Amino acid sequence: MALRVVELIERKRDGGKLSAEEIEALVLGYTKGEVPDYQMAAFCMAVVWRGMDAAETAALTSAMVGSGERLDLSRFGRVVDKHSTGGVGDKTTLVVGPLVAACGAPVAKMSGRGLGFSGGTLDKLESIAGYRVDLSTAEFLAQLGRIGIVVTGQTADLAPADGLLYALRDTTGTVPSIPLIASSVMSKKIAAGAHAVVLDVKVGSGAFMKDLAQARALAKAMVAIGVAHGLAVTCELTDMEQPLGRAVGNSLEISEAIAALRGEGPPDLVRLARVAGAEMLVRARHARDTRAGLAKIDRALDDGSGLAKFRELVAAQGGDPKVVDDRARLPRAPRVETLRAARTGYVAAIAADGVGIASVRLGAGREKKGDPIDHRTGIVLHAKVGDRVERGQPYADVHVAGKPGDADAIGMVRDAFRWSARHVAPRRLILGRIASRAD
Repeated sequence: MALRVVELIERKRDGGKLSAEEIEALVLGYTKGEVPDYQMAAFCMAVVWRGMDAAETAALTSAMVGSGERLDLSRFGRVVDKHSTGGVGDKTTLVVGPLVAACGAPVAKMSGRGLGFSGGTLDKLESIAGYRVDLSTAEFLAQLGRIGIVVTGQTADLAPADGLLYALRDTTGTVPSIPLIASSVMSKKIAAGAHAVVLDVKVGSGAFMKDLAQARALAKAMVAIGVAHGLAVTCELTDMEQPLGRAVGNSLEISEAIAALRGEGPPDLVRLARVAGAEMLVRARHARDTRAGLAKIDRALDDGSGLAKFRELVAAQGGDPKVVDDRARLPRAPRVETLRAARTGYVAAIAADGVGIASVRLGAGREKKGDPIDHRTGIVLHAKVGDRVERGQPYADVHVAGKPGDADAIGMVRDAFRWSARHVAPRRLILGRIASRAD
């Protein structure tokens, strides 16, 4: 087997193609422990350099799905999922999932931990005392049937090859590869059994995809994989040159998601949740078109049914549902440092990556895999790109817990802001859309 693996690595290194059978043997060999980490790391690096064509990417996805079980959710109707490629302050799932479920479409989501400076939905949900993210497959299915929504971690039985590869790529510099990202995202979605998925592909300094061309290529790859496996897929391309919403950090983002479900959220977060929610309803066949989908989402925001569904979700997974009505019950940092404008001006830019790295420094994210998370810490922005800030007015609050990196983090938040004496236009949030045909 070792010689064969070397041949596959060399062929990919030299720009050659691999057959579906060869890719399947490699992935299953790695999952069983027959292919060592160093060979798989070398193969991943060869893919980073040389890429994979559509057939190879589809084969890699199929092999990862085939490494474990694939859930059959057909008895629940047409199940829809939503996934973001990761960004700073991106708590959209926490808002849109309950809204869509409140409109009657079943939402089954398996989420991940934070990766780099990109926050993870599971870490955010664990800010809520008691919330369980480790549901078994039986619990996952029972809850979906009972309340129509479940948000938990990936079970060990679903696409285990992806879990192994994900950890390997994170520590070997092989994350930024479109075939590897596309197959990782889609293998989890296919294995988890949803019939339709809406993907939010982030673009900018706070995302893996730094430019629109890269993001379009990733979106096309994921749509192609979905179509090959019978899934309806929509990719929304959205801006991540500045953080989404105002809160960055786990309990702060939970609080902002609850505010959004109350109709009090920041405009960019609410807009993204409405657009994604409408598309999810269309894909789940609970709305005939986007306009009808938006009307249903707006009704779930206005009548409180989305907020009620979030409360139901928290309670179902062991969390304290009282946080939904009393956000003071969420973990809070002992001290808040307020940054104030040195002179009157307009916010010209906010480096999303700078804010994201600052949040990690504060303890809200992980420097390395396995690090503990401090759910209390983070940043709240009082101004976004295009806003006018008067001299002495606050533009950011930094929630600190007395860690050695606090001073550095506060400096990084200050440095993330760029100022202009002249008016600056707000940033465009939704940059494009790539989708499989309506079915």
